[in-house]
Amino acid sequence: MLTKKGKYGLKALVHLSRLPAGQLAFVGDIARANNIPKKFLDAILAELRNAGFVQSRKGKEGGYRLARSPSEIKVGHIVRVLDGPLAPIPCASRTRYEPCDDCDEATCQVRHMMLEVRHAIAEVLDNRSLAEMRDTTNDDLDLPQLQQA
Repeated sequence: MLTKKGKYGLKALVHLSRLPAGQLAFVGDIARANNIPKKFLDAILAELRNAGFVQSRKGKEGGYRLARSPSEIKVGHIVRVLDGPLAPIPCASRTRYEPCDDCDEATCQVRHMMLEVRHAIAEVLDNRSLAEMRDTTNDDLDLPQLQQA
């Protein structure tokens, strides 16, 4: 499940992606516009800066902006930086794999299902850019298909 940290980080980056290239935004403005606690957002933006997603400038004319074009930033990379692996269980993770001590991985049906889940999540997140996320409208969702799930 996406944590609040992941959700808030994505919201902040979408906010920044809506600004003209190079324009800076104050943390307080981003926080207010997206209903994010400012102190929490400060920590998230610092982490995103360290990961190379945003740049910051201090002072009166300071703030945050994207470090790269929104079309170059993949949502899956953002989620992994903020929330860790996409896999629901460690034995299904590609980046932080850990073997289970309670089953045979070759025959474990739970692991096989979770590998499929991880692959489906990665397929969506790793093939969607921040620009695509920003430009998506709720009309793009196939609601009847989602309701069947």
